[in-house]
Amino acid sequence: MTLFAPRAQRELREALLWIEKDNPVAADTLLTTVLEAVRRLQERPQLGRVRLDLAPARYRFWSLHGFPYLLVYDAEADRPIILRFVHQSRDLPRVLDF
Repeated sequence: MTLFAPRAQRELREALLWIEKDNPVAADTLLTTVLEAVRRLQERPQLGRVRLDLAPARYRFWSLHGFPYLLVYDAEADRPIILRFVHQSRDLPRVLDF
């Protein structure tokens, strides 16, 4: 089972609430997309990209198809842990504090 760190839970919840204001269907689709990605990463934690420019190799990055968000997770934990849910337009080196 993949876990969400409290910060990632908060970031996802905030994004869903923001999107839902204008487009409830898009918010539901985003949540479905996140849950499907989490299922895939649970089965194969090494699927995500290594971004040594942003984090040590144990942390992986997964782009969400159809959405400008990244799941950042610890692929080497006993169970993959989603650490961050971030918009790709953010200044990633600044907002990711690895």
